[in-house]
Amino acid sequence: MMINNINNAEVNLKENERIDDLQCNGFRIIQNPSHFCFGTDAVLLANFAGGKKTAKAIDLGTGTGIIPILMLAKGKAKEFTALEIQENMVEMARRSAALNGISDRLNVVHGDIKEVRNLFKHDSFDIVTSNPPYIVDDGGYHNPTESVNIARHEILVKLEDVISAASFLLKGNGKFAMVHKPFRLGEIIRLMQRYNIEPKRMQLVQPNEKGEANMVLIEGIKSGKSGMKILRTINVYNMDGSHIDYNEL
Repeated sequence: MMINNINNAEVNLKENERIDDLQCNGFRIIQNPSHFCFGTDAVLLANFAGGKKTAKAIDLGTGTGIIPILMLAKGKAKEFTALEIQENMVEMARRSAALNGISDRLNVVHGDIKEVRNLFKHDSFDIVTSNPPYIVDDGGYHNPTESVNIARHEILVKLEDVISAASFLLKGNGKFAMVHKPFRLGEIIRLMQRYNIEPKRMQLVQPNEKGEANMVLIEGIKSGKSGMKILRTINVYNMDGSHIDYNEL
């Protein structure tokens, strides 16, 4: 999937904002490169996550709403709730929902993942997705832009908070799908099982066929039986450096 900047004149954009064509059933998204733009990980998760047209879904830490927008474009849910703590991202996601004519199907909520028990009912969603921060707060490079730091580092939310919230929100046999880093896979599986989400599908992602995996896609079922399927590894780039079409992955 190539992301193409399109004519912005039809929408009242704020400073530094742009509209990108998602090349998926005509859907588009508003982004601000000076704050945070979605990456390959979010697109791969939207492709990977299971879903159906009748599903009620929620995305935890939605950012600008890329995962719900793509999954709705692909017919993987009937309606989506998108939870985000950063107010500027919430406002941008709401405008993207309006831009795509899906405000009645995409409800963007300003709130904290750690407070889902006060925001939503127990066992109320068929699908939970999340592309959470990957890096523990004291690790790695810290970007001077606060919104980027919050998206990448566990400053406001920890991995356990996300998985605990998913377990609370999911109906029995509901699906939780997440993208993360392989070096935390052991922790991810332990936490999923601790919160009664049994890992059922996993797929590694690597830059190319000679590279080490740098992302992992994992999906579990609440109260599911043991047994996990390992899918073929995804290459993001061809060996000549050209980008593989996301729609082919």
